[in-house]
Amino acid sequence: MALGLASRERGAPLRVAGVDEAGRGPLAGPVVVAAVVFAPGRTPINGLDDSKQLTAQRREVLYERIIERALAWHIEFVTHDEIDRLNIYHATMAGMSRSIACLHHRVDVVRIDGNALPRGLPCAAEAWINGDARDRSIMAASILAKVSRDRYMQSLHERFPLYRFDQHKGYSTPVHLAALREHGPCPEHRRSFAPVQAACRAEAEPLAIAELPLTAPA
Repeated sequence: MALGLASRERGAPLRVAGVDEAGRGPLAGPVVVAAVVFAPGRTPINGLDDSKQLTAQRREVLYERIIERALAWHIEFVTHDEIDRLNIYHATMAGMSRSIACLHHRVDVVRIDGNALPRGLPCAAEAWINGDARDRSIMAASILAKVSRDRYMQSLHERFPLYRFDQHKGYSTPVHLAALREHGPCPEHRRSFAPVQAACRAEAEPLAIAELPLTAPA
């Protein structure tokens, strides 16, 4: 915290990078991490909020304004393969680290939504519980992450329409779980997640064929 505290003591306005993610819970697709830096002072965008509190249409409008008016921004996709290799927590931390590495030279302090920080960050950082409801740069990051992931899942629906990713974005809804049971996982499913593992096991099991009683030829 040395860098952030020093800026406060000088009385200079802080350059803050807000960081948030979307997609830790779904069974398929990436986790998307976004970082947003606004110029010190009043945030140049009205209507920012936690992305979960906004309609999809409103998020799309704010996405374009954030991209246009932010001092700097970065969006990082953490693939399903990396999630399976590292586990969801460490994969998310890795995505946050990469996002911050792209912007740290533009900021005094990073504020991350949540209660944990990635290790070895190159700048001062703070973990803010419920930060996406408290800090406008985190709100903006949550919107970029959510919109980017939703767009990606829409593209997955076009590739794998049987799973209806356009409806549930990869979350474990009844429609998604039914598709998993019927079709097995697609290449973008997270094999380390229990419902996908169950679908893989079911897919690997041989079909049981009921034996018919022997009858003498007529």
